[in-house]
Amino acid sequence: MAQSYCEMGLLAPATFALSVRRLPRDWGFLLAAGLPRALDVIEKLRFGASDLEGLAGTGLFRQSFLAFLAALRFSGSVRAVAEGCPLFADEPLLEVTAPLPQAQILESVLLNAVQLPTLVASKAHRCVHAAAGRGVVDFSMRRTHGVDAAHEAARSSFLAGMEATSNVEAGLRYGIPLVGTMAHSYVLAFASEIAAFRAYAASFPNECVLLVDTYDTIEGVRNAIQVGLEMQARGEHLRGIRLDSGDLAPLSRRARAMLDAAGLSQVKIVASGGLEEHSIAALVEASAAIDRFGVGTYVGVPVDSPTLDIVYKMVDYDGRPVAKRSPAKATLPGRKQIHRLVQEGCATHDCVSLVTERREGRALLEEVVRAGDRLREPVPLATSREHVAAWVQEIPAACRRLRSPQPYRVEESDDLAELRRQHGVADR
Repeated sequence: MAQSYCEMGLLAPATFALSVRRLPRDWGFLLAAGLPRALDVIEKLRFGASDLEGLAGTGLFRQSFLAFLAALRFSGSVRAVAEGCPLFADEPLLEVTAPLPQAQILESVLLNAVQLPTLVASKAHRCVHAAAGRGVVDFSMRRTHGVDAAHEAARSSFLAGMEATSNVEAGLRYGIPLVGTMAHSYVLAFASEIAAFRAYAASFPNECVLLVDTYDTIEGVRNAIQVGLEMQARGEHLRGIRLDSGDLAPLSRRARAMLDAAGLSQVKIVASGGLEEHSIAALVEASAAIDRFGVGTYVGVPVDSPTLDIVYKMVDYDGRPVAKRSPAKATLPGRKQIHRLVQEGCATHDCVSLVTERREGRALLEEVVRAGDRLREPVPLATSREHVAAWVQEIPAACRRLRSPQPYRVEESDDLAELRRQHGVADR
């Protein structure tokens, strides 16, 4: 397409909006994430010598177009919501305005940059919400679809409110606290469970969390208690035990009673093993004695929604609003702004309007790139995480339910609705 655009002289500015058409079932909102990565993609838009050689070898591209690519640098502007901002269906996460070939070339890489972080951050927050104040940590690396995906999952999970990650490289890269315990293989490598526990305690005298279900869980708790008392006598502290299988609610309550009776009330109980928001909520409802949940597979690879219905569509070309009318895939014409109305700390509704309108409420889309240059340094991840916690609290509680959330009200401005009708786009 970009070659044809160049040959046809279609080089005027175009605006593309990146949004999610529909929310996954029972998801009341999304957390927009991956925006710093998207800006990196835009900033680094280049075609090097090896890229151009590869393209030339396909026989599909003419020399004039390859010369265009050799000189290509992003020269447009980007407006985006803040990292971690709660959003709803059809609200743009970002808008790119640039000469048409530039904006079009970015489509697939921007969708790729934003989809997984948004998906994981949204799923991770559902787990954090379900935990009702108990800790949640990221254990997702082993089953994510690649190492890069694992790092993005760790970052997005922390953004959404998880406390730590077991992914050491991601922790070092993004400044995320690290957490970890032994594996079953560690226990199996020793002649007995208690020998394994003692060895682990010797290696980590103040960071020791013992996995107690390799053989018999209750016997494992007894062995952990014995080692915990031995550590206490040496002035060390057993930090926790981990339950990874079985009926976690009654097991955790029994383990808590055993630990407390032994004078180890400070020892925390961690639960893991196929957890997601609904199983966490059920454990909380059952008064499980669990202090922290380790969540892996179902956040790193959200089974209930492996992808988002995320799109990047042209909404304006050369100052002319444009829109698709395709059934179930129609788009809203024109460059837009989102205003969020908040009263007494609670968001009442959003209004999607044309960018030229002045409206009440907090404008969510801000210019972050102008004439190809970033306007400010990225917000630190820890700061964005704090913002997320505050912004989510603005969303009405009924819209945050894990099942059958109340739909949040998103209105169109009168001017946008009129423009939509002029373009033959039916009411949405």
